[in-house]
Amino acid sequence: MTTLIIEDEKPAARLLQRKLNKLNIEVGVMLHSVEESIEWFSINEHPDLIFLDIQLSDGLSFEIFEKIEIKSAVIFTTAYDEYALKAFKLNSVDYLLKPIDEADLEAAVVKYKARLPKQEMLNFDFEQIKKMLSNPYEKSYKKRFTVKIGQHLKVISIDEIECFFSENKGTYIHTFDNRNYLVENTLEVLEQELDPVEFYRISRKFIIPLKAIKEIVVYSNSRLKVILPTYKDDEVIVSREKVSDFKNWIG
Repeated sequence: MTTLIIEDEKPAARLLQRKLNKLNIEVGVMLHSVEESIEWFSINEHPDLIFLDIQLSDGLSFEIFEKIEIKSAVIFTTAYDEYALKAFKLNSVDYLLKPIDEADLEAAVVKYKARLPKQEMLNFDFEQIKKMLSNPYEKSYKKRFTVKIGQHLKVISIDEIECFFSENKGTYIHTFDNRNYLVENTLEVLEQELDPVEFYRISRKFIIPLKAIKEIVVYSNSRLKVILPTYKDDEVIVSREKVSDFKNWIG
């Protein structure tokens, strides 16, 4: 089975590739724009399956299908809200709402394989879909947090945050001005609320933003140590099982 990813955010494309590799699916090519995709499809043999993001950096990916007769099955990987997809859900193999859950990904692949060998080209009404998406319902990520300080509430912008950490069953924001604030959400919840391009959960204890990384040091037992500007309460260690993903994320 030949597989291709079309996704404008390269970290997200690499993450999807790694998840597919776990399912023993090799990704032959990754494309990142409408223009690049049109050029590639015009001179290459089409793959069996495409994982397709809707919103690319230079337009909607449906523009590819307007220029090229695509002969592949499609699984959407999208940030659009579910009800905006109802009109064409049945016309694709499946769709996966970002951030992509590994169990949902596996189910979509199983669904695709169940269609074989009677795979047929999918017929999309792209004009109708584009009209529906003229006011897209994109997944939005947290831009600010409200924390309680005594009887007062303080709003902390995402740009002020140096890291999130857990301690004694509590979850805290640590800001660039070297202060800690207790928040209600767990790191598991925060991981879903934060933009994965900007934030990464390096361990069970820490989520850090890319811009807060001051230095990275090789640490014991195949791990990495991250130096942050002001946080000094504990060592910020990238757990061994996350080192490979972390390197791809920062790259």
